[in-house]
Amino acid sequence: MAKIELKPADACRYDILSLGEVMMRLDPGEGRIRTAREFRAWEGGGEYNVARGLRRCFGQRAAVATAFAKNEVGLLMEDFILQGGVDTSLIKWVNYDGIGRSVRNGLNFTERGFGIRGAVGCSDRGNTAASQLKVGDIDWDYIFGTLGVRWFHTGGIFAALSETTGPVVIEAAKTAKKYGTIVSYDLNYRPSLWKGFGGLEKCQEINREIAKYVDVMIGNEEDFTACLGFEVEGADENLTDLEVDAFKKMITKAVAEFPNFKATATTMRGVKTATVNDWGAMCWVDGEFYLSTHRPDLEIMDRVGGGDSFASGFIYGLMVLEDAAKAIEYGAAHGALAMTTPGDTTMASLAEVEKLVAGAGARVDR
Repeated sequence: MAKIELKPADACRYDILSLGEVMMRLDPGEGRIRTAREFRAWEGGGEYNVARGLRRCFGQRAAVATAFAKNEVGLLMEDFILQGGVDTSLIKWVNYDGIGRSVRNGLNFTERGFGIRGAVGCSDRGNTAASQLKVGDIDWDYIFGTLGVRWFHTGGIFAALSETTGPVVIEAAKTAKKYGTIVSYDLNYRPSLWKGFGGLEKCQEINREIAKYVDVMIGNEEDFTACLGFEVEGADENLTDLEVDAFKKMITKAVAEFPNFKATATTMRGVKTATVNDWGAMCWVDGEFYLSTHRPDLEIMDRVGGGDSFASGFIYGLMVLEDAAKAIEYGAAHGALAMTTPGDTTMASLAEVEKLVAGAGARVDR
C-alpha cells in the first residue's frame, strides 16, 4: 500500500485521539429494559470505543476529547474511561446545576436481543455536555500542535448531536490536517439524531464538508448514501458477489469526488437473527480493494460496538502494520471477537486477534 504518512511517535503524546460523546450504558443483561429490576453499567460511545479498542487491545497511547457535567455520574464515567487506559486530561468539565436543567450526562439503555428479537437501544441524551460543545471550546492548536497526535478519529454520531457539534468536527479536522495528523471518520448515520435540525439535507451538508479533511472514511452503504449522497443500485451490506461489486462502484464514485481519501472501509453484515449474522469487511486502499475472511453464521452475544472494534483493528493495521490486507483482516477479526462479549467496548487481546486472523478455531485454550 501507499504508506499513510504518520507523525513520528516520539514527537507525539498520543497515537490516537477520539472526539465524541461518551454515555453511560445501562444493560439489563439477558432481560428487557421494560421489565428490568437491575442494570449493569458500562461506558460507551461510537467514537470513544475506537480509541479504547486501540488502547486496550492494540497497546496504543489513547485519549478522548469530550465533555461531562461535573457530578457523580460524570465522575463514574471518568472512572470507567480510566479503567480502559484512555487519557482523560482533555475532558471538558461543565458545572452541574443540581437537576440537569441546563446540562447533564447521557444515558443509553441497551438490550442485546436474542434470536428473532432484535437488539434495542433507548437513548436519553438530550441537553448533554458533549452535545453543547461549540467551536472555540477546545484548544485544538494546543492538542495537535503542542501535545502532538498521530491519528485523530471522530464520527457522524457526534456530528449529529446538535447544530454546534458538526462545526466542532470541522474545526478539529482542519486543525489536525494543519499539523499533519491523519484523520479518520466513521459516518455512522443515525436519522433520529439528524431529524431535529435539518434532517437528511443538513446531514449531507455537514458530512460533505467534513469529508474534505478525511484521510480514512469508514461506513456502510447506507452511510455513504445518506451522509454523502452516493448511491449505486444493488449496494447492500451482505457479502454476495453482486453486492460487493455494487459497493465497489459506490466507493469508486466517492474517492473520485474526494481524492483526499487514502482509504475507505466497511463492515458487511448479513443479519439472520440477533444472535447469528454473516460477517465480513472490505476496504479500498490506494486504488485496490481488499476483502476480509468471510465468517458465515457468526454467533453473537452483543452486536453493539462491533463496528467500532472493526474500526480500531483496521486503523491498527494501517497505522502499525502498514498493510491493507492485514488491516482488513485485523479489523474484521477484532469486530467479531468484540461481539462475543457484553458491552460496547472490546475485551479481546491482540494475541486473540492474531490467532483468529491466522485461522484458529474455538478449541479450549489451556
